[in-house]
Amino acid sequence: VAAGMYHSIALNNEGNVLAWGYNGYGQLGNGSTVTSKTPIQVSGLTGIMQISAGSNHSLAIKNSGTIFSWGSNDYGQLGDGTALFHLTPIQLLSLSNVAQVSAGDDHSLAVKKDGTVWAWGFNGFSQLGDGTYNTRSSPIQVTSLTGITQVSAGYYHSIALKNDGTVWAWGANYAGQLGDGTTASRLTPVQVSGLTGITRISAGTYHNLALKNDGTVWAWGYNY
Repeated sequence: VAAGMYHSIALNNEGNVLAWGYNGYGQLGNGSTVTSKTPIQVSGLTGIMQISAGSNHSLAIKNSGTIFSWGSNDYGQLGDGTALFHLTPIQLLSLSNVAQVSAGDDHSLAVKKDGTVWAWGFNGFSQLGDGTYNTRSSPIQVTSLTGITQVSAGYYHSIALKNDGTVWAWGANYAGQLGDGTTASRLTPVQVSGLTGITRISAGTYHNLALKNDGTVWAWGYNY
């Protein structure tokens, strides 16, 4: 299952995706903008292996390694080269061999099977990690990241887990959510200080969590 801001999606054991909640941007993917209080099937998706829910958009990976996206697209977060909302899933033709995706507020991340990271959508805080503040409606490669096994998109920042157990972060940092000991935003990835042996990560709005291989949990960022 995956929870967005006002909607939720679930992947069943048959490879189909179900969605429920607010649907004003088409984030339920059933061809309408009608909110649903019970799960409904996302149109046209079969053979799905992973899902992610952003604030008002959703992502899914098919077992062939292709990405499908639907919902809000005002910042290009669906990655199809436009700013048009889509009420049913569309396929991203520019990315293949994808292993994992993560939908943030208005941006999206993907890890390819070769360990590279790709990003698209809103980039006002350089959460796309390409060294610019330019919003992108098509995927671009995140600078200097290789050997990545998982990504997680926060509100205005992003984090990635490397195959050596280290964590890397980029984007907004006013609450210390990049974990580098500063509050300076970063246009390209920096290593999170003092974290090794990490096996799982999750980015929240202004904070992050990490699971270590000894079973302990680590956190950093906003703590109000």
